[in-house]
Amino acid sequence: MDLKILTAFVTVAREGSVSRAAEALCLTQPAVSLQLRRLARETGLELFTRSPHGLDLTPDGAALLLKAQRVCAQMEEFELHARQLTSSVRGTLRIGTIIDPEFIRLGDFLQGLVGQAPDLRPELTHGTSGDILRRIARDQLDVGYFLGEAADLAALIDDPAQDLAFRRLTDLSYRVVAPRGWEGRLRGLDWAGLAALPWIGTPVESVHSRLLSRVLGPQGLQQNIVTLADQENSMLELVRAGIGLCLCREAVALHESHAHGLAIVPDLHLRTALHFVTPGTRATDPRIALAGDTIARIWQDR
Repeated sequence: MDLKILTAFVTVAREGSVSRAAEALCLTQPAVSLQLRRLARETGLELFTRSPHGLDLTPDGAALLLKAQRVCAQMEEFELHARQLTSSVRGTLRIGTIIDPEFIRLGDFLQGLVGQAPDLRPELTHGTSGDILRRIARDQLDVGYFLGEAADLAALIDDPAQDLAFRRLTDLSYRVVAPRGWEGRLRGLDWAGLAALPWIGTPVESVHSRLLSRVLGPQGLQQNIVTLADQENSMLELVRAGIGLCLCREAVALHESHAHGLAIVPDLHLRTALHFVTPGTRATDPRIALAGDTIARIWQDR
């Protein structure tokens, strides 16, 4: 929900009239009235009743006001904290990136960082999820993105008990894609049949390898790997060339199916999540705190 709507609601409740609220917000009365109608429509609630003195809250409106005031107060606290950080944040922030910049909203993140702290210098390092996680654990990176779950730590870093903070950004699904015209070869296959087909392999620390190991390992199965790649674009080029199967994000798989005719194994989804990882022991570092606040705002507004 747009924060401007909540701000208008809270202001009208405080002022008791649309005209006084519009003056306080430096908006026109129709603009404030529109915000109130949008909130009433989105919540399905009657928020105000008219009285000789102006607008009075209904019981539903009064109950909603408490939540709205809390949200607005938290936003004010966030902005204050950001301003405090801006005055003190400088130096280098080493950021580990994965997959493509658009998906992880890297541009928005960097713009938010530099906009709040002009003296901060971001340095980007691209790699696989496991590699980025390991570098954060070894203090070679300050923050970074990670595909997987916190349970993957044991297999990826030297000390699984190390204090790393995981902020879940979004859930996503991976699909198995195959060369054009392979629909017949895929029909009716279980995991044993799929594993026997030729595969584009990936490094063990990649999310692709971890997702497949989670499925194949308990069944005692291994991929028939015919070549290796460490970038999703390279993997897809190999699939387009007819070399074998690979995993890729569902949105990418659907695009490749429409654009290049790649086959998708039906009704098979491997689910994981995108996280933003920071060292728990450095939570008070202004650079780490600013990065965490910025990433939270960007993904909350998505």
